[in-house]
Amino acid sequence: MKPLFLPSGDPIADRRADYAEMLSASGDHAAAADLMAQAVECAPEWLGGQYRLGEMHEAAGNREAAADAFRHCLRLDPKDRLGATLRLELLGISIGIEAPPSAFVEALFDQYAEDFDKSLVERLDYRVPELLAEAIASLPREAGAGFAHALDIGCGTGLMGERLRHHVSFLEGMDISGEMLKKAEEKGFYDRLAQSDLNLVERLGASVDLVVAADVFMYLGALDRVMPLVADALSADGVFAFSVEEHTGEEDFFLRPSRRFAHSRPYLERLLARNGLVLVDCRREVIRTDRAEPVTGLICTARRDVMGDAAALAIPLPDTESAPAL
Repeated sequence: MKPLFLPSGDPIADRRADYAEMLSASGDHAAAADLMAQAVECAPEWLGGQYRLGEMHEAAGNREAAADAFRHCLRLDPKDRLGATLRLELLGISIGIEAPPSAFVEALFDQYAEDFDKSLVERLDYRVPELLAEAIASLPREAGAGFAHALDIGCGTGLMGERLRHHVSFLEGMDISGEMLKKAEEKGFYDRLAQSDLNLVERLGASVDLVVAADVFMYLGALDRVMPLVADALSADGVFAFSVEEHTGEEDFFLRPSRRFAHSRPYLERLLARNGLVLVDCRREVIRTDRAEPVTGLICTARRDVMGDAAALAIPLPDTESAPAL
């Protein structure tokens, strides 16, 4: 998924940009960058052109020039709808970014809403909804028991909701993208839908029996804020089912060239434990393809740490040797 680049509105700039794209496609990235630089001189406020200039400089191996172009994008658009901060992070210029800009995520998914299902399922062999549905179904529950209230965070167009609908009495969905929510509403799987940014929301709900996050956390990065919200929303016997792209390095999470975050299992376990939850199951699966390569992820289910709660509430027995006789 790449940002949408609209024409500059300046015919000379657009013509030079078109030639630059032809040079880039032929592999002559240095010449492409030179010509794109001429294009943005004609249209200095053209955000998309500045971003493409950065990409072309990066492809040509000119990292400093690429960084300058991406910094200029941030001056033109402080909200960073094209994700220039992510490109700077990948260049090693920005240090320790913990989340993508919300405006970037919203714009990205608004742009792809129309063809999202087809692109993801047919072209990328996207499997997370079915894998999460299988993991939820495998949890020990009474025969035929469903969920009274489920919350699908980052519900998108409703691919996960489609698999939950027949097992849930009340199905709620939330997403940052208004265009994705329109597609979800058209499908009719949800009882309630709301537009919300997980980086800003203060509360997810209360007494929710099932919280699902299918392919959401790769667009959040650090999960220290959202995990307490999930734990607070869950009922006493509630289930949390989620997916991540797997990171096997030492870092808790890592920004990949795809501009998606991958997370380590130890980080997930530590965060869950800190919020009174424990992994019930965690499966390594191929969750999609990316540029014809398989992407490995973790399909996880978690519940409240009943043993931990019991230990915390247990009253210690008296020491029989030092206790006074009755």
